[in-house]
Amino acid sequence: MTTAAFLSDDAAGAAQTEVMTMAQALNSALHLAMDADSKVLLLGEDVADPIGGVLKISKGLSTKYGRDRVRPTPIAETGIIGAAVGLAMGGYKPIAEIMFMDFTTVCIDQIVNHAAKLRYMSGGHTPVPLTVRTGVGTRRFGAQHAQNLEAWFMHTPGIKVVVPSTAADAKGLLASCIDDPDPCLFVEHFDLVFTQKDEVPVGLHKVPLGKAAVRRPGEHVTVITYGTQVRNAVAAAETLAEQGISAEVIDLRTLVPLDMETVLESVERTRRAVVLHDAHTFCGPGAELAAQITETLWADLLAPVLRLGAGYSPVPFAAGLDFHPTSDDLVAAVHQLMGR
Repeated sequence: MTTAAFLSDDAAGAAQTEVMTMAQALNSALHLAMDADSKVLLLGEDVADPIGGVLKISKGLSTKYGRDRVRPTPIAETGIIGAAVGLAMGGYKPIAEIMFMDFTTVCIDQIVNHAAKLRYMSGGHTPVPLTVRTGVGTRRFGAQHAQNLEAWFMHTPGIKVVVPSTAADAKGLLASCIDDPDPCLFVEHFDLVFTQKDEVPVGLHKVPLGKAAVRRPGEHVTVITYGTQVRNAVAAAETLAEQGISAEVIDLRTLVPLDMETVLESVERTRRAVVLHDAHTFCGPGAELAAQITETLWADLLAPVLRLGAGYSPVPFAAGLDFHPTSDDLVAAVHQLMGR
């Protein structure tokens, strides 16, 4: 099969399922993509066997497909992304692994000024079907290995930003990224990779980019979140339900494109909204969401939109100094919105 779309929508969700961790689901997506399309390549530090990536996400791929398609690289993020952009321009579908999201800053010129812009600069003649897989490790890896930088890339036209919260979504969204003709930044949270387990289609599986999921329906307040904070939001919603408050939880899944239709439909009903994320509150994704909600629904809102994110400080190593929002913080924010 060539570089044409390799996963049909007919295959989505139709396969047999089994319980997988997010790591297993991602590995399955990579195996299926490489099996279906010889133009799919993987490159990054330690991605080949026997290591198979620091989190074993690419385990078995180099043994099955060879090191011409699964290429371990030196510790040179600039070279990884530069080579991947060139491969994409040459008709391949490279998947470049940047171990920690912090290190995307080293190669941000290739991502922001080249991969994201080439289609525009060439009048649509030069697509860049590049997937950049990267991880965040909030709470455990300190100031230089745990930054949530998704807002930086949301601010850049031309690149999609994807953050899964379930194993099934991780598999389906990664497949959609690989199959997309334009560059995608795919963010995996280390807290979810081995602890998040759910039913995952065994075969080909796609989740459309730009479509949010309602994880829990509610009537009194809408919580808009993504990634690892989806767990906290659902936990807080369960606590709030015991207190007589019905909270709807929306998992964005894709930050660019942003599914504002689902968000606005929910907030129009509940008339209250909280945006929850691990990124800094200051200039974080919540600022954009709060602005769009307010601009569209200001006359209907019963209270200002609240943003709940990390404090404005480098990420501390010490657990006791952790500054990321918890489910208790969300419960308190909802009480503030409800005037209780």
